[in-house]
Amino acid sequence: MDIKLLKNFLQIARIGNMTKASQMLYISQSALSKQMKELEEEFGCNLFIRQKEGMVLTEEGYILRKRAEDIVSLFEKTKQDFEDLEKITGGDIHVGAAETCHMDIFARELLAFRKDYPNLRCHIISGMTEQVTQMLDHGLLDIAIISGQPNIEKYNHIRYPAEDQWGAVVAKGHPLSEAKRITINELKNYNLMMSTQGLSEEIRKWCGQYADLLNVSDTVNLAYNGSVFVKEKVAVLLSYKGLANTSDENNLCWIPLYPKLTTPLYVIWRKYQVFTPIVDLFFKQLLASFENANTKNY
Repeated sequence: MDIKLLKNFLQIARIGNMTKASQMLYISQSALSKQMKELEEEFGCNLFIRQKEGMVLTEEGYILRKRAEDIVSLFEKTKQDFEDLEKITGGDIHVGAAETCHMDIFARELLAFRKDYPNLRCHIISGMTEQVTQMLDHGLLDIAIISGQPNIEKYNHIRYPAEDQWGAVVAKGHPLSEAKRITINELKNYNLMMSTQGLSEEIRKWCGQYADLLNVSDTVNLAYNGSVFVKEKVAVLLSYKGLANTSDENNLCWIPLYPKLTTPLYVIWRKYQVFTPIVDLFFKQLLASFENANTKNY
């Protein structure tokens, strides 16, 4: 299969119009239409429903779109990797990162490295651990920074020199807003919002036998969006310290859970991972720095 064919398919899928897509791709509409028919014949199914309003993806078309996005992205990354082999002064590193207030540590490592290699470009993809590890598995990321214990059968890992602390984000004036710390007995009286990962792992472990007392009415994967629901009095947000804007102007506050609950962070990479030269140099610096910091901290 020609990678160009997949790129053209994705262009039609995004725009939903064969004529506009052909104009943007600088090929004739008849040639583009012929390509899509060839693609449909290759997969043995219809990828589009052709309507007056435009091109609508079929169920099979949606499946191919997701796969094609991954294939094209991996192809472009591989192409760039080979180009980077020719020039050690620059290149790209793709990093998956869970939400944490400690990304400044990674940022300082990148800044220090760029003093000698100013052309290193860093691409950060944010998401929950499950999301970034899937991208890592597909070869779309070089490394990932995750919350919680890694799967040591699949990944090499090193402890990130910081950890996240759990607490509750509430609006000022809320009955819990004056508390110095919050226990499970206080949380059980309110609707709660949190990430699905936290619900299934850290919080359940913290609650122990009392986990079912919590009323988790909503889930969210970005603390900022969750904080909006807090301001609208939908729920109390359980989140790591430093993720929600708790400035005086935003009228929110963060209160630690008691007993104290923290989640470790790890840098992970696939076993037998082969890095480009520029990524390998940066990664060696990162590992040395983190190993030194971990020796001091732990």
